[in-house]
Amino acid sequence: MIRFVYKHRYLLLRRFTQLLIIVLYIGGNLYGWNVLKGNLSMGKIFETVPVADPYAVLQMFFAGALLLWDVIIGALIVFIFYALIGGRMFCSWVCPLNIVTDTANWIRKKLKLDKDEWQLRFSRKVRYWFLGLSLVMSFVMSVPVFEFVSPISMLHRGLIYGIGFGWAAVLAVFLFDLFVTKNGWCGHLCPLGAFYSATTGKSILRVYHIQPHCTLCMNCKHICPEKQVLSIVGKESGYITSGECINCGRCIEVCEDDALKFSLRYIKKEKEG
Repeated sequence: MIRFVYKHRYLLLRRFTQLLIIVLYIGGNLYGWNVLKGNLSMGKIFETVPVADPYAVLQMFFAGALLLWDVIIGALIVFIFYALIGGRMFCSWVCPLNIVTDTANWIRKKLKLDKDEWQLRFSRKVRYWFLGLSLVMSFVMSVPVFEFVSPISMLHRGLIYGIGFGWAAVLAVFLFDLFVTKNGWCGHLCPLGAFYSATTGKSILRVYHIQPHCTLCMNCKHICPEKQVLSIVGKESGYITSGECINCGRCIEVCEDDALKFSLRYIKKEKEG
């Protein structure tokens, strides 16, 4: 049991965090708890500190909406945290849809559908095109376009207020990841993930690779949902600096050589050997 928990320590912590956030939002909106109120797009912590999705607020800005100071400050708080500290960890530690896509990919592996011949291959850059398109469409249509079709928002709001037809969008993402492309939504299409990828490359919390420990087993690349970020593995020591890394810790869990670990960039010089 102890071995299992240690082997899956970051996965268990991520699931705990994701579910705790959902429970706190449900409690805040339905039962009056004051820890978290609102939703992931816009809310408050302890009824005092505003928090807002910076990408949603950016869409509102392009749509020409009049932004209140609470909304602007909330977006800046969240943006600064991820940009300077957490990196793209929203995608793996907060986003409720991550549970859906991880489940789809787990089933995909069990059914042995994760081989190349069972995948539709297309560029991961598509998500950046969707990011740009969503902002242009928000400007043209004067509404935050992605917020109206986002399966992330549909799922989170649905868990709080009742999902309605939002289940169809969530099911579509699940089936897409299961039968079409591994890590299809998060790794190839999601504009919110693209937003955090483009803005969090300088964050402090990073995975660090210790090259002398590496035996080139490549378990890390096999499990990583954004394997392109691990380009230095086996070649040189250093931080995984790409903003596309979601800081999920999967690579650390499967590395039996202790060649990967979380570390704080800019804080200290790493010791190797």
